[in-house]
Amino acid sequence: MENYIYLDHAATTPMHPEVIAVMTDAMEHYYGNASSIHQIGRVSKGILEEARAVFAESIHASSNEIVLTSGGTESDNMAIIKTAEKYSSAGKHIITTNIEHPAVREPLNALKKKGFDVTVLPVNKSGHITVSQLKNALRNDTILVSVIYGNNEIGSLMPITEIGEYLQTLNHKVVFHTDAVQAYGTEDIHVKNQHIDLLSVSSHKINGPKGIGFLYVSNELSLPGLILGGEQENKRRAGTENIPGVAGFKRAVEIRSADKGKLRQEYQKLKQYCVDLLDESGLDYEVNGSLEKSLPHILSIHLKNSPADKLLIHLDLAKVAVSIGSACSAGNVDPSPVLIAIHGKGHPAIEETIRLSFGYQVTEEDIKDAIMKIKKAVEFLA
Repeated sequence: MENYIYLDHAATTPMHPEVIAVMTDAMEHYYGNASSIHQIGRVSKGILEEARAVFAESIHASSNEIVLTSGGTESDNMAIIKTAEKYSSAGKHIITTNIEHPAVREPLNALKKKGFDVTVLPVNKSGHITVSQLKNALRNDTILVSVIYGNNEIGSLMPITEIGEYLQTLNHKVVFHTDAVQAYGTEDIHVKNQHIDLLSVSSHKINGPKGIGFLYVSNELSLPGLILGGEQENKRRAGTENIPGVAGFKRAVEIRSADKGKLRQEYQKLKQYCVDLLDESGLDYEVNGSLEKSLPHILSIHLKNSPADKLLIHLDLAKVAVSIGSACSAGNVDPSPVLIAIHGKGHPAIEETIRLSFGYQVTEEDIKDAIMKIKKAVEFLA
């Protein structure tokens, strides 16, 4: 939208022009069903497999370890539900954290109703857990550990490498899953070196299309499909493949992979610039979580004595888009579980926090204008 400052990239990102061009071309020319054996179908199959190779390379996996899905939610559900079902004979204990995305939290709640025992590790004030916590929680019947790579609300980065390394020292197999939906676009992920068994990714967080993502499934595992029907995705995910979406996702990954280091620095610079301007503004605020050990594109701030819901409305009228929690909780009047996890129930930050998230085409001038409008809105609400 014209003259609108979009600072909600953690919710979803605008599609890159090159992604739109690739998808348009695919919709016009590559309409064949990838499961068909005629030439038109084989062309679509080629696009599918080329994309799979790009996705695999981006996380240092093998192509046959990539299962295309409809996005992060489906990937998380498949990873958690199907791992629990497959390994239930070895145990029914699962470990997670109290700042997981709803796409992880809700499948685990469903499993609890089926008799699984879920240990939820509490994070500290900065939004992190320690490997020691995990060690103390592990049991002989633990079959799955699911820990978010980087939190979607406050950006905290978890010790994924350290967790993966420790789980390798155990005498029994514990499957390690991480929701990397927010982290995939900025962090260097090496599933083999980090000993990750399952990893979830979504296209629309990196300037790709909505409705497409993938789940990395280590060749050491053999999970049944979540969606049943045809034999697509090597019998792991039924349904006719979304070739335009796959082509667009592939281009988004190629663009992001080429510039990942540079983008990480740019987003970190924007984040620090935002904090510097907040300091200069005289606003009474605190950062939720940690500035250092966090994703570079997410900044969660507690603006004291300023109700976030009213602030959001004023900023929207001023043509600034921010968030007051997870986009997947839109319409939910319940307080943010993430903010409760780091502050405790009843803390003012729970009702006075907004999230700014940076991305494609955001400039320092945008940040400067946004902070000025935030200050005006806060003063108006005082």
